[in-house]
Parts: sequence; structure tokens; C-alpha cells
Amino acid sequence: MANDKIDRRKFIATTSAAGIAATIIPAWACGNTNKLMGTQFAEEVPYTQQPLSYADTALEPAIDSITMQIHYGKHAAAYAKNLVEAVQAEGVDVNKEKLSYVLSKISKYSTKMRNNAGGHYNHELFWKSMRSPVENNKPGGKLIEIITNDFGSFDAFKTQFSDAGKNRFGSGWAWLIKTKEGKLSIGSTPNQDNPLMDISDLKGVPLLGLDVWEHAYYLKYQNKRADYIAAWWSLVNWDAVQERM
Repeated sequence: MANDKIDRRKFIATTSAAGIAATIIPAWACGNTNKLMGTQFAEEVPYTQQPLSYADTALEPAIDSITMQIHYGKHAAAYAKNLVEAVQAEGVDVNKEKLSYVLSKISKYSTKMRNNAGGHYNHELFWKSMRSPVENNKPGGKLIEIITNDFGSFDAFKTQFSDAGKNRFGSGWAWLIKTKEGKLSIGSTPNQDNPLMDISDLKGVPLLGLDVWEHAYYLKYQNKRADYIAAWWSLVNWDAVQERM
């Protein structure tokens, strides 16, 4: 009888612990845990192009409507279309593998997958990172505290980020990322690469990305990339950046 009571106590303790563990372990940790390690905090992007949450005139005067129509409707749409083709050709199960996971092992895929998975992810993040212009636009709350702590001041942060965009040779992106150590860092990537990719020298979770390909600004600014970047700061949706934190 004593042994029976001990066994019952062990059973209750074991099942209670299991129940608590099941409650605590997040959903993504069940099953294919390896598929999200390192990217589980990145904003997830569907494999298909999403509608804009604002009109193509909403970003004027910083970004004109014709540029938006061409950039979103032609360039970004082409990346999304080509990504679907690459996914089908290379056997990616979109129901099981998130786009961030594919990016994290992009070296295993074709150049077509690299260019278009990156191009699609980057643009989807870019659209969500903007909204109508705000004068003296800057973040608030915890985000401004973190930026000030990691970069010295908000102005120092803007200068460093702007320089990353201005100094990117040829086409590419400037990024604000969160590193695996939990710090904010700034850098840039060529073409349509991004910090989630295993081939990227800059690695981390993208919080804010700026497109510095010529098609993003040439109609309005011609070769004056610095003017485009200076105007773009009025568009940054700091609430979206805060959410990614």
C-alpha cells in the first residue's frame, strides 16, 4: 500500500510537470523546431505579394505615386511571381517551411531563389515600414531609449543608417537589425540579400530596411540617392519597427 501511494504521487508529479511544460513551450517549438531556430523572431512574410495598406499617393512628396506604381506593381510583383516559380521548381513545402527559414539556408538553393526570395521578403518589409510623411519623424517610448543607448543619440543613428545606404555600392539595402546578442546594429547588403541569409556578412533580425536600388528613387531624384534617403526619414513607420523589436 505504501509503494502504491508513492507510485501515485510520482505519477501525479510527473503528469503535472508535463502539463506545465506543454503550457510553457511555444507552438513553434513543437515538431520541426530546427526549422525556426534563429529566425523565429523575424517578421514572417507570406510567399505571395500582399496589398498595400495605403494609396500609391500616400508617401508623397517623399516618394511619388508613379514610382510607387512601378516599384510595387512591376518590380516587387516580379519578385513575388519568380519566387513562386522557384519554390515550385525546387520543392519548397510552403505549408511547412516559412520564408524566413528558406532565407536562413539560402546557400542550398539556386540563384533564382536567392534573388527572388530576398527581393520579395525585403519589399514586403519595406512597404510595411512606411506610412504618410510626418514632420520631425522619430520613434518614442522604449525604442528611442534603445536607439540612444546603442548609438549615442537618434541623430547619430540616422547619420550611420543614412551612410549605410549612401555608401552601398551599386544596388542594395540598408538595414537596422537586432543581433543575436540583443543589440541594435546597422549595415547594408548587396542586391536583394538580407540579414536572415546564411550567406550574408550582416546577420540578425531585420527591424528596418531601406531600398537603395535606383528603381526606388530614380524617377524623382535621378542620381541623388542622398536626397532620397533624407526625404525617406519622414516616412518611417516607427510603430512597425517597435513591433518587430
